[in-house]
Amino acid sequence: MKKAALHNLGCKVNAYETEAMQQLLEEAGYEIVPFSEKADVYVINTCSVTNMADRKSRQMLHRARKMNPQAVIVAAGCYVQTKEEEAREDSAVDILIGNNQKAELVGKLEEFFEKKNEKVDAVVDINKEKQDFEELDLKQTAEHTRAFIKVQDGCNQFCSYCIIPYARGRVRSRSPEHVLEEISRLAANGYQEVVLTGIHLSSYGTDCEDTLLHLIREVHKIDGIKRIRLGSLEPRIVTEEFAEALSEMEKICPHFHLSLQSGCDATLQRMNRKYTTREYEESCNLLRKYFTHPAITTDVIVGFPGETEEEFAVTKEFLERIHFYEMHIFKYSKRQGTRAAVMENQVPEEIKTKRSAELLALAEKMSEEFRAYYAGWQEEVLFEEEEEILGNKMYVGYTKEYVKVAAESPVPLDNIMKKGTVAGVLSKGIYRMEL
Repeated sequence: MKKAALHNLGCKVNAYETEAMQQLLEEAGYEIVPFSEKADVYVINTCSVTNMADRKSRQMLHRARKMNPQAVIVAAGCYVQTKEEEAREDSAVDILIGNNQKAELVGKLEEFFEKKNEKVDAVVDINKEKQDFEELDLKQTAEHTRAFIKVQDGCNQFCSYCIIPYARGRVRSRSPEHVLEEISRLAANGYQEVVLTGIHLSSYGTDCEDTLLHLIREVHKIDGIKRIRLGSLEPRIVTEEFAEALSEMEKICPHFHLSLQSGCDATLQRMNRKYTTREYEESCNLLRKYFTHPAITTDVIVGFPGETEEEFAVTKEFLERIHFYEMHIFKYSKRQGTRAAVMENQVPEEIKTKRSAELLALAEKMSEEFRAYYAGWQEEVLFEEEEEILGNKMYVGYTKEYVKVAAESPVPLDNIMKKGTVAGVLSKGIYRMEL
């Protein structure tokens, strides 16, 4: 029996696809071992969102080759798609598999063995050829309580800093039937929470006369699923109808990641984002109208080309006004092949570092203020696993708003939903729960 090891780089969609490829290998008779161990086949699902991601992808491919020089090294995903020639010429790589071709993994391995070590690739021009949604599905995931479900691929937005439309191609939606089949199967296997995710989730259905809201309503009907979370959303999808409809579904977690990137309209325009800060704020207000205390999280890029001190100050004031639960702060990084990489007035690294530090401090302050709101409240928690915290064995889990809590229990709480009172801070980012 051949041994295979997999390593994932990048986003939740990549993580889903890596688990699906692992499942394909298991079904083909491979023994799955940790990536740190010697294997006959190494599969690296690469990322290309930044130049640094490209570099990490190359490093991981070469690390695999060093661990076993005789192994078959498979490079899959976005780096392969955007840097095909570079990957093909890399001596560390035996098999190239682009996006929308990952279901071919086992067949390409067989082809490689038949050709007696001649390099094999499965890379299509994802931007010129019409692509269908590639069906990959899961029976189980690495997590035991929450399952990420890929329902959409591709992006039509072409933000000026982003390479992903070139790596993933145009919008492709998964059929509702396949989504519901997979979630029903996972529910039967004990999963109680699902996260609907995609490269540009808000575009779901635009290529097939469906809508994300319709899909959510259908998922809501599945027995066994107790919670539904949504991946990153574009703010303009949050209309009055959308927010009201979600609030009427008891399984929906009031935890919304609304992509922002900048709180300054001039910067948003240079980024080629398709909304204004006024529209963004209106979306947040709608969520707060229909949900009592929703967790709203976001991404922010600092130091985008042309961002002045005045523009940064406008962004910071906007972030303070919206008052997010969590913010992911990124220093702008040039990505070859994008319009932003050749824009004038690139911001010096030391200024990006300073601005990032300011927003990270703001993010930590707002996050703690959000969690403190729940102190003394009765909340329902889906417990996940046992951890050692401050020397004590405790079970950790999350509220619907994704506030992390820990509780002591004489009986196992893995994958158990329980109500309790949120008490004081236990350690950074974790509150104690009294059952």
